[in-house]
Amino acid sequence: MGDYSKDDFLQLIKRFGAFLTVKISNLFHTLDSRSVGAIAGLAVAIVFTWRVWRSPSEPQRRIPKRQGATPSSSGVSTHSSANVETSGVTSSSEDSNAQNVIDDFFQPVKPTLAQVVRQRLSEGRKVTCRLLGVILEETSPEELQQQATVRSSVLEVLLEITKFCDLYLMERVLDDESEKKVLLALENAGVFTSGSLVKDKVLFCSTEIGRTSFVRQLEPDWHIDTNPEITFQLARFIKYQLHVSPTKPERTAINVFNSTTLEQFFGNV
Repeated sequence: MGDYSKDDFLQLIKRFGAFLTVKISNLFHTLDSRSVGAIAGLAVAIVFTWRVWRSPSEPQRRIPKRQGATPSSSGVSTHSSANVETSGVTSSSEDSNAQNVIDDFFQPVKPTLAQVVRQRLSEGRKVTCRLLGVILEETSPEELQQQATVRSSVLEVLLEITKFCDLYLMERVLDDESEKKVLLALENAGVFTSGSLVKDKVLFCSTEIGRTSFVRQLEPDWHIDTNPEITFQLARFIKYQLHVSPTKPERTAINVFNSTTLEQFFGNV
């Protein structure tokens, strides 16, 4: 009766583990860190209980061999040994299947882009970002007089940031026509269709000092820029910064991160 109960309990654990594996894999991206930790703790508790249940309650007694055993007793001994070997193979198979269920349950789940953005920004809620060289293909105000092109590779990350953060975009331009080209390019790329970004949060100035003033007035949690001098000057006032450039600047502050592109910083390459 005891062995039967153990088998039933083992099968229950296997079915429950398989059920959790399927359900958790479907719901993992909607759970926060506390919920994931609670589920993992439940799984560990179940595995621990199962291990305790399977452990023998008392050590097996060693039966001394009798000298001069009769042929009939030898036959019984051989039959018992065969049963023990069969039981050992079954137990090993059950352990292997149970271990497979546990391994499947604890397989790492790739985080979503939304989770990565929140983690990398350290829960920062306000972000300022320059346009040239980060969001736009163009790298100088002179190029904006001709055209403005949104980088397609950065669009997914940019839209995700707008859903989570209060984002302000800013750039130095030489004329009003450049402003219109930038706003039109952003609108055509669908930047204003989702999230909290609106045209009023795209700021323009005529000097680099003007962009620095924008950042200090807005007091963001993060500022993203390509100018190493600006990031160095703002390091005293802004909690975190991201310097976007193919090369690392000669001097940088401890709270300034470096990345070749914005999307690479979030691992979306």
